[in-house]
Amino acid sequence: MAMDYAAIARNGLWDNNVVFGQLLALCPLLAVTGTATNGLGMGLASTAVMVGAGLAVSVLRKVITPQIRIPAFVLLIACLVTVVDLALNAWLHDLHKGLGLFIPLIVTNCAILGRAEAFASRYEPLAATADGLMMGIGFTVALVALGGVREILGSGTLFADAAVLLGPGFGFLERTVIPDYQGFLLMILPPGGFIALGFLLALKALADRRSRPDETASAAPEKVFTAAGVLTRQTPESGETP
Repeated sequence: MAMDYAAIARNGLWDNNVVFGQLLALCPLLAVTGTATNGLGMGLASTAVMVGAGLAVSVLRKVITPQIRIPAFVLLIACLVTVVDLALNAWLHDLHKGLGLFIPLIVTNCAILGRAEAFASRYEPLAATADGLMMGIGFTVALVALGGVREILGSGTLFADAAVLLGPGFGFLERTVIPDYQGFLLMILPPGGFIALGFLLALKALADRRSRPDETASAAPEKVFTAAGVLTRQTPESGETP
């Protein structure tokens, strides 16, 4: 059976987005998104782990027995997180200090373990790698979007200190969106993260609703169980149960 990679991409980026679709990984999401720069760094680190975990689990899916699959998946993810943690400490030390404890805590990100169990353990390596990449990019987009909103409203900047935290190559991202802005401290604090996340979730729900045609009028007859447990059908036009 041919794999639908377009569906995998849409699933990871939008329909089943780690944050906006599944509401997972909210702890690092709210903790590190005081700026878009931190969100981008955390997202890239998580994406690297997701891709590696998807590939490793898929390659070893026929070797790992079902009885020990969860501990084995956690061990694989922990190894990948250790590699990413050491790499950030070596080459992006300022970003490593900024993200702090949340890099090792990628091990506990239920989205990574969930994709390993639900997808990578059942499909071939190429599809599992694509799924990990799309899920990681979707997670990164959510982190950057939330971090960008909070940073703009909180301090009037966007991707502040990107050249320092991510390297000189990211310096072009730094922007002053609102000059001479005194800042709104609440948006940088955790309560501001909850408020911004709520608005972003509402915008996604609105976009999903507008992208789908109204199915109420043309819906097929619904199956309805009455109080007596009798299965009937109800048409949306009449509301009657023949």
